[in-house]
Amino acid sequence: MTCCNCHGDIAEGSNYCCSCGANQSAFAAARSRASKRLMRSTVDSRIAGVCGGVAEYLDTDSTIVRLIWVLAVLFPATLLPAFVGYFLAWIIVPRAPLPVSAAQAAPSSGSAQPA
Repeated sequence: MTCCNCHGDIAEGSNYCCSCGANQSAFAAARSRASKRLMRSTVDSRIAGVCGGVAEYLDTDSTIVRLIWVLAVLFPATLLPAFVGYFLAWIIVPRAPLPVSAAQAAPSSGSAQPA
């Protein structure tokens, strides 16, 4: 593994670099935030998964995102932009892949009956 601060070699799974003392978990958290993509949710969707996907991207509750969207629709000045924005996001934002359930991922053991 390579230190994100000094680029020196460190042991795999280390929390701190032995050369510069940099916290590696802080760099890992920043890398994971940088690699997030906005995608429509397949798990938390009501109509198209746009609000659920925005909530996952922002690490917030999807109910809050939905309430903000509904409030935007209720005001006459934001009615058209709210609808157009939602439908454009429905078309442009890609759908997230379906999560693999534990039943599908684990091989079935003991399913064959002995003769």
